[in-house]
Amino acid sequence: MGSKSRRRVDRIDPADIEEWFTARVPGEWFSTVTITSDRDEVLLVGTLADGDGDGDEATCVDRIKKFREDTRQHRIAVASAAEEQFQRKVSWGARCGDVGVLFTHLSIPAMTRLRIQERRVLDTLVEGGVARSRSDALAWCVRLVGRNIDDWLEELRAALGTVEEVRRKAPDT
Repeated sequence: MGSKSRRRVDRIDPADIEEWFTARVPGEWFSTVTITSDRDEVLLVGTLADGDGDGDEATCVDRIKKFREDTRQHRIAVASAAEEQFQRKVSWGARCGDVGVLFTHLSIPAMTRLRIQERRVLDTLVEGGVARSRSDALAWCVRLVGRNIDDWLEELRAALGTVEEVRRKAPDT
């Protein structure tokens, strides 16, 4: 076959992703960086390095806008290489003070089957004006659960990492 087949890499250690980006993102861009990844996307959000986030909201918005424009070509190059390496879309964002802006990010549909009681919860959120649609209501519920059980979810993710490590050590059959 003449075309290069695209491999799907679902199980990549997040530390490997962080190490890869650390080697390629200029250190002067951000004072801190948060990298979040799943099987579809890598999201890199950094706190702008110069100024330590000082300034009012308008100043921070301007600094983020300037950073976005000034670094666009380099970010595109890094993202393209990362997308090839990890087979995931790369999204970017920046923070300054209390202002955070995502430049690009994915919104992935997630199919689910809900019973009537579960649909009623979503419909109540829509009817109450909390969400515009069932999809928005479901996303709202997921965010709420995530905020309220962060510690438990982190413990579960750590346990899954241990399971993955044991799987890698399995003997060949």
